[in-house]
Amino acid sequence: MLVLLAFIIIFHITSAALLFIATIDNAWWVGEGFFADVWKVCLNNSNCTEIGDSYSNYSTMQAVQATMILSTILCCIAFLIFLLQLFRLKQGERFVLTSIIQLLSCLCVMIAASIYTAQRQELHEENMHIYFHTLEGRYGYSFILAWVAFAFTFISGLMYLILRKRK
Repeated sequence: MLVLLAFIIIFHITSAALLFIATIDNAWWVGEGFFADVWKVCLNNSNCTEIGDSYSNYSTMQAVQATMILSTILCCIAFLIFLLQLFRLKQGERFVLTSIIQLLSCLCVMIAASIYTAQRQELHEENMHIYFHTLEGRYGYSFILAWVAFAFTFISGLMYLILRKRK
């Protein structure tokens, strides 16, 4: 049981780390000499433009930003609640609250990555003053980590739903 508990804790911490990296790091859309994320676009590692009010469809990018932040916060809250439930739950009870919060985190990261996937081309074409050098790019590792974090938080949420507190 102790090995299973250690695995679940490491899995959850890994999920949170993936969410932090995907949210903070500047590599959602990359190419030759540029990289972009949900916060800014950088050319040649020095000329960075923050995504702000002048950005066309700024509300779409704000939705991606907000749901990524919310998923990270929910993942951290789920971990804290898991630790509290670990010492407070009676033997045989399930970690349902932790599971619900972790699955909400999963839903938020899925929404963020889906919005970015569906709207990326439109966002780049409508904001040519920022993205004029970035049309020939590809999804970066932060974007991929967001989808991996989706899978990890989903699996973690299911593990908490199945897990019962044992001796």
